[in-house]
Amino acid sequence: MVVRVVVDVIQLYIVLLFARLILSWFPLDPWSRLARLVRALARVTDPVLTPIRRVMPPLRLGSTAVDLSPIVLFFVLEIVLSILQFH
Repeated sequence: MVVRVVVDVIQLYIVLLFARLILSWFPLDPWSRLARLVRALARVTDPVLTPIRRVMPPLRLGSTAVDLSPIVLFFVLEIVLSILQFH
């Protein structure tokens, strides 16, 4: 029972992280409802992403940088899910 709740919470977190990533690709009016949603998603996802960013800074590609911390987090969460669902 507890494992099922943990699995559901992790799956919800993955959906929230994915939504934040997709929405970050688009310019938003800072006063729009969608921008408020993105800020709310950032408040939920940043506490986990920030430590990963400290260990693994963004990859510089010329004049741009690619943040790989969400990809690392996705892999870690999927590994945790597979371990939890195996038991």
